[in-house]
Amino acid sequence: MFTISEKAAAKAREVLAEEGKAGWGLRVFGSGGGCCGPSFGLDLEEKAQANDTVFEQNGLQVFVDNDTVEKLNSMQLDYFQDEEQEGFVLTGGEAPSCGSGSAPSCSSGCTSC
Repeated sequence: MFTISEKAAAKAREVLAEEGKAGWGLRVFGSGGGCCGPSFGLDLEEKAQANDTVFEQNGLQVFVDNDTVEKLNSMQLDYFQDEEQEGFVLTGGEAPSCGSGSAPSCSSGCTSC
């Protein structure tokens, strides 16, 4: 099941209010992938589309098209912040695998399996 952390929901509500889009939600969409698994994007969205699954937790709606929703199984939308960087992140999910039986570290650039 896809979940939304309180921290992510609070930050998203803050961003939406700053943009004059209170009451809107976020869209999570698939944007390709590779040996490190699927990649995702995030955008602001006013309302769900006909082929969306809508997740609502902690006062935030997240819209996901039905082709992407399965890829988000067991993942959580969270918000990360430290002294050097900040942003929304997806955590959890199943570890991807390559032909060798183990995926290289995505932080290494994921150039080959």
